[in-house]
Amino acid sequence: MTDRATSDAARQPGRPAPEPEDGDVDGAGPPRLEPRPLDRPAVDASAESVFGRPAGLTSGFATPAARSAAPPLATAAPPALAAAFGRPAAGGDALQRPPGDAAPGPGADDPLWAGAEDDPWRDPASGVALGPPAVDPAAPAAAPTGEGARLSLREVLFGRRVQPRALALLAVVALAVGAVGGLVGRFTAEGASSLTEPGATLASVQPATARPPGSVADIAQRVVPAVVSIEVRVGEEGGTGSGVVIDGSGFVLTNNHVVAPAAEVEGASIETVFSDGTRTRAAIVGRDPKTDLAVIRVGVTNPVVAQIGTSSALAVGDAVIAVGSPLGLAGTVTEGIVSALDRPVRLEGGGNVNAVIDAIQTDAAINPGNSGGPLVDATGAVVGINTAISSIGGGEGGSIGLGFAIPIDDARVIAEELIRTGVVKHAELGVNARSVEDDTSAGAQVQNVQQGGAAAAGGILEGDVIVTLGERSIAGADELEVAVREFEPGATVAVGLIREGRPLTVSVVLTSD
Repeated sequence: MTDRATSDAARQPGRPAPEPEDGDVDGAGPPRLEPRPLDRPAVDASAESVFGRPAGLTSGFATPAARSAAPPLATAAPPALAAAFGRPAAGGDALQRPPGDAAPGPGADDPLWAGAEDDPWRDPASGVALGPPAVDPAAPAAAPTGEGARLSLREVLFGRRVQPRALALLAVVALAVGAVGGLVGRFTAEGASSLTEPGATLASVQPATARPPGSVADIAQRVVPAVVSIEVRVGEEGGTGSGVVIDGSGFVLTNNHVVAPAAEVEGASIETVFSDGTRTRAAIVGRDPKTDLAVIRVGVTNPVVAQIGTSSALAVGDAVIAVGSPLGLAGTVTEGIVSALDRPVRLEGGGNVNAVIDAIQTDAAINPGNSGGPLVDATGAVVGINTAISSIGGGEGGSIGLGFAIPIDDARVIAEELIRTGVVKHAELGVNARSVEDDTSAGAQVQNVQQGGAAAAGGILEGDVIVTLGERSIAGADELEVAVREFEPGATVAVGLIREGRPLTVSVVLTSD
């Protein structure tokens, strides 16, 4: 209590300061050990006036007398801030007081200053000091708490340390957890055992199969409905082929050798079967044995019509798809590429005339029964009519990757003429020729010239070797025949010859067959 009173007295204004204790010098405290000298730069005078210690102070703490005599540490506030936040000019009160004209001070009969002499917290001139800890020294210290004693199973069950209600609740919870675990185990065991039972049935799922536009599957879905199987029956015999619907009126384009037996024998029948199983009779509209093409018509309302493309835009290596009924297997789709273009192929077995076609060669699998079906490109457009295959050995050989199709550009012209008139007229040169070649060239050698024909009128002689017709080179007799059919009857064509070793060009006006 003496130290607190002394400190309080030192903080009260107007009271004498306590006498310095023994060993103090002028109240400055015991002697201090001076620090080692440091090389300190010079301090700016303006900065020292603002942030330096007041004159006469050598430490961070000063006596109350020194603090009361020390000049202010901060410079005067600007006039605008002083006017806004400063004390009124008429009064010098350190604390705000209730409004009124009276200005009592400490000790006056004023509720604001009541007891201010004994309470340094109410004295605005009181100095800063550290007070005692906010702990009552007379209060007994709290005993440290340690870990409680642990109960054994015997004490829990029989020692009456736990309430019976808590034990019953614990037992109920344990039984419930055990029951739930048993049910889960039973259902799991039943589900696992069902996989090993003979009568187990697995749930079906939807396969995540991607069929992007332009894929073979996408093309097949669009083309197969426009392809028909053709069944020809002649007496007790029959044959199968394929066809493609080219017009909404029911016109179907196919090969002549597919329907020729029914055209040449009375009482024969032709039936077509669509991909959805629809079966209907068909009638022959027209045939062209020289190109092995024919058009039949079916009595179906609004059939699916195939998209017709162009064969002139094909290039070797383009992807193609063959659709038809090989060996009677309707809706068969095979894939390949264009192996060659403008390949002259002589067909056999198509009637009295062995046709020669300027074919598209492909390695797509083509077998007997594919004849008359479409060859489509990567967009699903028809670019050819599958017609022939090459095989090794005699008999009904299978596909060895050498299939031939009539270009759709040629087939379209023939089909349109057959639909209009039922017959097709072709240009004729009027010669019989055979393929010849030597070490440097090849061509078609004229064997005989028909009297009154285009060749005779143009001055072509027997023994001449035809090497060009128009702008097309001729490498053999088959190529000469397909080259002539590229022109209309009455067209004037330049024919390049080799006569007795000398080149010669003659002009020929083609006639009609």
